[in-house]
Amino acid sequence: MRTVFLGTSELAAAVLERLAASAHRPTLVVTRPDRPRGRGQRLESPPVAHAARTLGIPVYQPENVNASDALAKIADEQPQVLCMCAYGALLGDELLARWEVLNVHPSLLPRWRGAAPLERALEAGDPVTGVSIMLTARELDAGPVVLQAAEPILASDDWGSLSARIAPLAGDLLVRALDLRPPARPQPAYGVTYAPRIEREERRLDPALGCERLERRVRAFSPHIGCYVALASVDEEADGGERPAVDGKRSQQRLGVLAARALPGAPSGAQPGSLVASGERLFFVAVDGLLELQRVKAPGRRALSAAEFLRGHGRTVPRVEVTA
Repeated sequence: MRTVFLGTSELAAAVLERLAASAHRPTLVVTRPDRPRGRGQRLESPPVAHAARTLGIPVYQPENVNASDALAKIADEQPQVLCMCAYGALLGDELLARWEVLNVHPSLLPRWRGAAPLERALEAGDPVTGVSIMLTARELDAGPVVLQAAEPILASDDWGSLSARIAPLAGDLLVRALDLRPPARPQPAYGVTYAPRIEREERRLDPALGCERLERRVRAFSPHIGCYVALASVDEEADGGERPAVDGKRSQQRLGVLAARALPGAPSGAQPGSLVASGERLFFVAVDGLLELQRVKAPGRRALSAAEFLRGHGRTVPRVEVTA
């Protein structure tokens, strides 16, 4: 079929690569405009733009895909269907009225409609997720479903490992939907849940959530977003010592948490929200136990094991006895 592809993210780039290798290779890729990123605020293209250029497919980056010039650009390609994955902008009524839009969504709809389905599935402790191919409708991720495929969530999965399996599944399922053109069926009215975007404050580990939920959150946000704990600045000098506090105060720093393990019920005697150490192990104290921080990252530094971190900052972390 003659297609135009709309997408932006890394997942969308993987889906585009699979689509381009099929009989439904897009004649145009529509993605979001380049945006300033990083400390230098240099303009950076979305992953889909990079993928399309590598594949030799023309790229179009409108500020508003619903504007008349954008609709005309798409119409010039005479597509039979638009394929969309994580585009990052809502499609207007005129666009939806003119073309059928097959949307690739990484969840088993109607569970986890919205912007962060994989993260919310991991955070909730779901045993399974998957991919849905649906017809795009006005209501968020509520269109009729064409095809679905399930993918188990492993106890060891974080977002990175799960999304690496979801990406090829999503691409294959989209191509299959275009090959077979199966009938769409309405989503059930029951079992609807929403996956809102990740807010900045969710990254900070809150001891009140409990250690098991904190472990799931670390997995859900790793490695692309990242969780952190707040702590007093413990930057090292070249000789391994601490830098002196400025004006007698310590600035608040963030210690990124890349991997963690829950130890519910483990006693520490320490205040919830604090860091403690036992031997070469590092822990965050939750209200119901300990969260063992297995891999961490100080600001501007490389990722470290707990033992490596404690070798540089051990004097600043209170010691406790942990046998779990």
